[in-house]
Amino acid sequence: MKEEKIEDRLLKVLRIVAPGTPLREGLENILRAKSGGLVVLGDSPEVMEITEGGFTINAEFNPANLYELAKMDGAIILSGDVRRILAANTQLVPNQNIPSSETGIRHRTAERVAKQTDTLVIAISQRREVITLYKGALKYVLRDLGVILTKANQAVQTLEKYRSVLERVLVNLSILEFEDTASLFDVTKVIQRLEMVLRVVKEIEKYTSELGQEGRLITMQMEELVVDVKDEGLLVIHDYATTIGEKTPADILGIIGSWPAEDLLDLSLIARALGYPGSAGILEQHVAPRGYRILEKIPRLPLPVIDNLVKTFSNLNNILDASIEELDEVEGIGEVRARSIKEGLNRYHDQLLQERHGGKNIIDR
Repeated sequence: MKEEKIEDRLLKVLRIVAPGTPLREGLENILRAKSGGLVVLGDSPEVMEITEGGFTINAEFNPANLYELAKMDGAIILSGDVRRILAANTQLVPNQNIPSSETGIRHRTAERVAKQTDTLVIAISQRREVITLYKGALKYVLRDLGVILTKANQAVQTLEKYRSVLERVLVNLSILEFEDTASLFDVTKVIQRLEMVLRVVKEIEKYTSELGQEGRLITMQMEELVVDVKDEGLLVIHDYATTIGEKTPADILGIIGSWPAEDLLDLSLIARALGYPGSAGILEQHVAPRGYRILEKIPRLPLPVIDNLVKTFSNLNNILDASIEELDEVEGIGEVRARSIKEGLNRYHDQLLQERHGGKNIIDR
């Protein structure tokens, strides 16, 4: 979970300095002029305690002013919302006992100030011509936009492949659910593939945050590829987790999402996260879905009605076997809706069989 917080923090920081923002324009101007600079975002008491000298400006922020002020020595203090330039030519005196991995004075100061105040500090290197961001223990070097754009496009191609595989394992699982032959292997394979898709999405979000306006097309491609993917995964977990009630599907997915990549390859660990024992051969165990995911495929079927169906019949197989009269007796379901449920399930099953014959359900074990 700690890793997720670092990821979220990085995305927020990257959006502040993304291309197209006035701050990024000012930083790029300083970089091109090869003058270097040190910029602090925020005038919290923690920041002001370690500043000395300089002069107060309190003027509206614009890129040109930032560039001109960077010609002087010392740091520039901006408001946290980057709307005003508060001070310039100030000296930052952080605690020298705070460890730093940097060698240059400007970057060492930036790192210590960021760690001491948890404020975003930006160092522009005059010699190396790079922009480095510091916030708390986080350090990130902004890269050339062309390089990021290439990596983002490669990540989108990877996402397309992962999304295609996820579709196949979902179709396979759905067919097995209708046949009442699903095993824990089939379920954990879906969750594994879902998490792989979500991890690529996080990677792309990092790129698009850094690309700013240049990443709009990448964002549109990504959103089109992953629409409803996470919701579908949460429904799979809701169908099979034995710990529902103690943990929500989102909690379980969050736990799996915090694992290192090598743990994600172990399907028995995913089974354990769902509440099953980690014994040998557990993946071959037959499992029956509660039915949330398949019932969600039926148009105009409200979630409270789905809840009532699952509570009444316990699992999908019992729902499939129920007669129209038995469905009619469930709270919130009349005869018309009962027929609609039967027809909707049959229609979805037929659709899955067509996809099977189209060769989309081949899964390598």
